[in-house]
Amino acid sequence: MKPGPGSRVRRPLLWTSVVVVPLLAGAAVAVPMAASGAVDLPDKSPEELIEFAGASEIDALSGTIEQRSELGLPDLGALTGSPDGDSADGVSSAQLDDLISLVTGSHTAKVYLDGDSARLQVLDQLGERNVYVDGATGEVWYVDSESQSATKLVLPDEDDLRDAYGEDVAPAEPDDALPTPDEMLDQALARLDESTEVTVGTDARIAGREAYELILSPRTDDTLVGDVRFAVDGETGVALAASVTARGATEPAFQIAFTQVDFSAPDASVFSFEPGADVAVTEKDVPLPSKDERVGPSTREAAAPTVIGEGWSAVIELPKPELDAEQQAMLDGVTTAVDGGRVLQTSLVSVMVTDDGRILAGAVPTQRLVDVAGR
Repeated sequence: MKPGPGSRVRRPLLWTSVVVVPLLAGAAVAVPMAASGAVDLPDKSPEELIEFAGASEIDALSGTIEQRSELGLPDLGALTGSPDGDSADGVSSAQLDDLISLVTGSHTAKVYLDGDSARLQVLDQLGERNVYVDGATGEVWYVDSESQSATKLVLPDEDDLRDAYGEDVAPAEPDDALPTPDEMLDQALARLDESTEVTVGTDARIAGREAYELILSPRTDDTLVGDVRFAVDGETGVALAASVTARGATEPAFQIAFTQVDFSAPDASVFSFEPGADVAVTEKDVPLPSKDERVGPSTREAAAPTVIGEGWSAVIELPKPELDAEQQAMLDGVTTAVDGGRVLQTSLVSVMVTDDGRILAGAVPTQRLVDVAGR
């Protein structure tokens, strides 16, 4: 079954990994996704609901998003590096703590979007972190209120690209978008095929709005995923909530939901940032790639990880990074020995580091990775 006609408006937000990783890595306490109140929307078949959601064209909103992850990870404290705050590869232990928190804890953030402008405001117990993308000026800021620091990303514009390459080219559009339930639904609809059973669940009220429930269930037992559920706004077709439940579980291992949302355009002032005198400012140039490094369709395919299999039981293969003795010992401490390597399995994802220097990962049981490794 394929997505219906229509497309979601996804104007470039100039996200880069430099922005997204540190932004998402500090967060606060969230509450579980919940539905309340009797709701009875007009009936839609699975095909009609997919078409309705796929044709949504909302490009402005503001709201509060809450996320909770309970993946059943082991204690990863050993991976946070040395006591002096620096790990062996130059990444601070605080950054690693933040990244581990992202996949093991609960988080809340405010999201603002209006065309090319966006802001994500992550709240935690000690302060907040903000990413500002000002579509009017092209400025991108990452601001940490706890450390009173701000990083301005200086992105190449069309003139820079023309000077560098001697041709008319548009700025690259990164693949990452705002981390919202709607972005998860976009990705799910783009990958929908006959390996997935699609059903319509129970109507609910999410963030004060009436919503349909779209349920995607794997048609294979060779996956850790039980089902993926989306709450689709009954008026706009935008996803208001998403959850992933492990096979055999009764509660989601991952869930993200709006607790408040407004589809009117936010005030333009929320997208701009002006550092105060007490804020330490750093500018970081986003470098232009050389002509050989420029990413086009063929280059993107060559740089992509190898995918083994398809659908829910697909496994990706990556080269193993170079590890020193201390890092290897840390890795051994959080993985389990299996035939051909070592494995870390959570409720939704398994990762195998093979003896011959590969990393295999997928939403699959450990045995699936062992079988792939032995081919």
